[in-house]
Amino acid sequence: MSDGRPIELVLSRIKVDENRSEQIIILKEKDGARFLPVVIGIAEVNSIKLKLSGVEPPRPLTHDLLCRIVEGLGAKLKNILIDKLENSTFFAKLIISRSGNDGDEVEIDARPSDSIAVALRAGIPIYVNEEVLNEAGVSEI
Repeated sequence: MSDGRPIELVLSRIKVDENRSEQIIILKEKDGARFLPVVIGIAEVNSIKLKLSGVEPPRPLTHDLLCRIVEGLGAKLKNILIDKLENSTFFAKLIISRSGNDGDEVEIDARPSDSIAVALRAGIPIYVNEEVLNEAGVSEI
């Protein structure tokens, strides 16, 4: 159990549910045994699979572009946080550290699917609030 701080997750696998035509990204508690399944769109799953395969597109895709914009503005993607679950919908934030402002942080609302794709591209941690993992986490997939 955690002490109330966000819990770090890592990508476990991507699952395609043929019966419901859904793509599900399975995140696993980094230092635990719980899983967090998140339904994501086909564009995001393709972006994630492309990154995992090591293929570099000739031109930046949307998630690459976002990373480049943040860096180009002199900021740094710090982590993502899946912070809320409402009516079976996850909510997330991109946490960005701005340079030149004493390293203050900005939280940008984002869909979890886009956030996860960005996190994997930028090599930044994925976190979830404990209450979200307690509510939606499962011990087996």
